Amino acid sequence: MYLHRRFRINKPTVIHEIFDKEVVIIEFNSGNYYSLDKAGADIWSLIESGANAGEIVEAISHLYKGSPSVIEDAVNQILDELQQELLIVSDNSKKPGNNKEVKLSIKPDTETENPDFEVPVIHKYTDMQNLLLLDPIHEVDETGWPNIKLDSSLEKK
Repeated sequence: MYLHRRFRINKPTVIHEIFDKEVVIIEFNSGNYYSLDKAGADIWSLIESGANAGEIVEAISHLYKGSPSVIEDAVNQILDELQQELLIVSDNSKKPGNNKEVKLSIKPDTETENPDFEVPVIHKYTDMQNLLLLDPIHEVDETGWPNIKLDSSLEKK
């Protein structure tokens, strides 16, 4: 794969929250939500920082023990999967990665050994699609929320 590829989070249809070593991601067009943990959460943070694929591979290689080729293949695979799920999109801007701060925030504890690299897996959940796709705010009249728009066929003549 091409290590110069750069991606960005597909805002505004995608939101996320990072909790310790896990990220929860919601894609509002489909109503699906996802989670990534360990290396997957670190990769997401690096994407958010503007790192390109090569910078992500380099950072993950420093954070985890593992074969460089396995790490590179896994990073490229997860980037492809995130793109297929429309969670990230290509960022063709020429801006350099601004990942120095993120690299520092996700570096391993210096008192412990780097953990073994585990190939990240995207956990996809569809059980809340109906709730996430519900959009009551847009079902209102000119007076705004919380006044529900009445169906004109139901109005008395």
